[in-house]
Amino acid sequence: MTQPIQNRYEFVLLFDVRDGNPNGDPDAGNMPRIDPETGRGLITDVCLKRKVRNFVGLRKEDRPPYEIYVKERAVLNEVHERAYKEIGASEELDSTKKRKGGDKVDEARKFMCRNFFDVRTFGAVMSTGVNCGQVRGPVQLTFARSIDMVVPLEHSITRMAVTTKAESENQGGDNRTMGRKYTIPYGLYRSHGFVSAALAAQTGFGEEDLALLWEACTQMFDHDRSAARGEMSTRRLIVFRHESRLGNSPAHKLFDRVTVQRVSGVEVPRGFEDYQVRVEDSGLPKGIEILSPGA
Repeated sequence: MTQPIQNRYEFVLLFDVRDGNPNGDPDAGNMPRIDPETGRGLITDVCLKRKVRNFVGLRKEDRPPYEIYVKERAVLNEVHERAYKEIGASEELDSTKKRKGGDKVDEARKFMCRNFFDVRTFGAVMSTGVNCGQVRGPVQLTFARSIDMVVPLEHSITRMAVTTKAESENQGGDNRTMGRKYTIPYGLYRSHGFVSAALAAQTGFGEEDLALLWEACTQMFDHDRSAARGEMSTRRLIVFRHESRLGNSPAHKLFDRVTVQRVSGVEVPRGFEDYQVRVEDSGLPKGIEILSPGA
């Protein structure tokens, strides 16, 4: 593992979706998430972190020190038990396999940070039953919000098969199953991210982890294809690197330097070419550098 990063970062992630559902809302029948007051599309930070986790798990084959803690079908307390066994403190677990405190919790937390990429990156609450403590991650993401209003569409779809023989008999052998599919024709989304060197020192988030994060941001949609999500692509990753550990400029002032506007004459955007992205790189605050990983 490398030494923890020594610089603060903020970044702007621009990505788009065409004829897909980027993040269904289970409280709305899995329709695309929408801000009801503006009609702009929303994608949760949790959704984006899931895609980063999936990419890193694929890229590093889910092996230490790049294992993924929160993954499909994971049983988290079993992972906590493993931590105590690995540090030679399995005797600390009582008969109910619970540990509520003591001098080994910090050691177990450090084990989780060393071995699990998403723990030392995003943090985790690991005090559920078998107590491995809590970690506040150095990398945080905002909800992604579409640049313009999006219009969710509902489509009827047909499957030329049924589930049971009884269904087939009821249909006289027609064997059709009707369903619904939700998409938006096009949306360009913007999310903001933050990387804290101060918190990285607590989790061990290093330069290799940072490089892997940038790689995930630029490639994660290429390994997340599905019929539901349509065509999703990262379009720009704009990173502001601070010279100092605590930072050289307020984050909001750096984000204001990135503007995204529709090209003149375009009323209904249907592609990335319908937008113009500008990054104001003149008169940067002292100690700020603009990077474009994967460009």
